[in-house]
Amino acid sequence: MSIVIVGGNERMERQYKELCQKYRCRAKVFTKTEGMSGKIGSPDLLVLFTGTMSHKMLQGALCGIKGKSTVIARSHSSSMAALRAILQTHAPAAAE
Repeated sequence: MSIVIVGGNERMERQYKELCQKYRCRAKVFTKTEGMSGKIGSPDLLVLFTGTMSHKMLQGALCGIKGKSTVIARSHSSSMAALRAILQTHAPAAAE
């Protein structure tokens, strides 16, 4: 399963990827607007940490997946517990 995480804390980028690996998912993390356009692709799951992202970043992410069958999960919190809850909901079979 491929996951794109938009928003979140820049210092936790590595931890987000490691948690996704535990759920057997490949993850791309974009904590800044720069470098995001055209690199989202067509993931199975798009995680939006809305509390730490700008409106422009949100619109860019949603335009990047327009017309694709991507599941969108939104969370105001960008904590590891919030990401774990999202992964348990959308990728439970891949859990440890």
